[in-house]
Amino acid sequence: MRVAILASVCLVVTGLAPTSMAQSAEPSAVTLEGFSDAIHHWQNRYGDAYERYDPSQVSEIADNILLLQRDNGGWIENRDPMRVLSDAEKAEYQAEKSLVRGSFDNRNVYPQVEYLMGAYEQTGDEVYRDAALRGLDYLLTHQVEGCGGWPHTVPTSERYHPLITIADEVTSGSLNLLRKISEKKWPFESLSEDVRERTRTALEHGDDCVLRLQVRQGDQLAGWAGQYDPETLEPAMGRTFELPAIAVQETVEMLRYLMSIETPSEAQVRAIEGGVDWLKEVAIKGTRLEKFDLPEPVEFRYHTARQDRRLVADPDAPLLWGRFYDVNDNTVVLANRDSVRVETYQEIAQERRTGYDWYGSWANDLLTEDYPAWQCRVLSKAC
Repeated sequence: MRVAILASVCLVVTGLAPTSMAQSAEPSAVTLEGFSDAIHHWQNRYGDAYERYDPSQVSEIADNILLLQRDNGGWIENRDPMRVLSDAEKAEYQAEKSLVRGSFDNRNVYPQVEYLMGAYEQTGDEVYRDAALRGLDYLLTHQVEGCGGWPHTVPTSERYHPLITIADEVTSGSLNLLRKISEKKWPFESLSEDVRERTRTALEHGDDCVLRLQVRQGDQLAGWAGQYDPETLEPAMGRTFELPAIAVQETVEMLRYLMSIETPSEAQVRAIEGGVDWLKEVAIKGTRLEKFDLPEPVEFRYHTARQDRRLVADPDAPLLWGRFYDVNDNTVVLANRDSVRVETYQEIAQERRTGYDWYGSWANDLLTEDYPAWQCRVLSKAC
């Protein structure tokens, strides 16, 4: 079941608070930072040889986002909002508006909502605000009732679509948006208190879910999985090669979200410290991920490989992390598309070895910069 916490938000008479009641903030600019993943995926599939709007052309980009928004308020993933569309493409997207499929995957929905509100604040065109409210309604309607996270895609067509999804900032990105709205941050200062109150309710529900989903190993808090069963709240398989496991990249992004909270609760502080301690514990020392050129490019269904990768011993290598760790013994979890776990990196098929990041330095900046800064700000430590 889904909870329609904000089912009527787009029907609020104005959606705005009186100007005198809005909390003013430093002027901010409309940015496209939230679309970097979508643009990357689009160009990965179609190349980058197409005409694009300049970032300063806010109305043109916002009009694209309006065109791509479906009648139910949602969007599908992996579209570049900066593309200059032909008349035929505009007609195609207009015809798709009645389709119901939408996705939160690859950092989707919440960037559109924020951009449209920024476009409204910059241009004063209420059509952008109204579309942002429809997008917000869509996001909150699909918050999972039992725990408070978000699914991958609705309606579901793949086994993993209904799972509570942490991967690709599906849940943390949505919560970041709700927090900005709740705290009257730009570009959301003008929203009505009715909208803001309903948003706070969803935010509290989601923040509680984040703490419930953190994996526990005995009496120690660890990290977060990429996705969870919405009924049992146990880590679940994503795609066929993504076995149930603690995911480092997702853990890093969830910790960044928790660290962004101005006044965290004691439980949130414990979650942060537990997650950081776990990242330190599972860091791989003395091993380097090396890329080497292939004799000729190898074409796969979703990418063309020009390089391969291998692990090599190097006592001077910086810290490295596996993408996935076993929830019980913290061994690195590796698997092919057949869902069979393998022991070594070289047992991963070349297609998955070159098309997926099984090892990386995801936690480095968090441990060396973000966490010390958070300790200084919140705990008055290591300043």
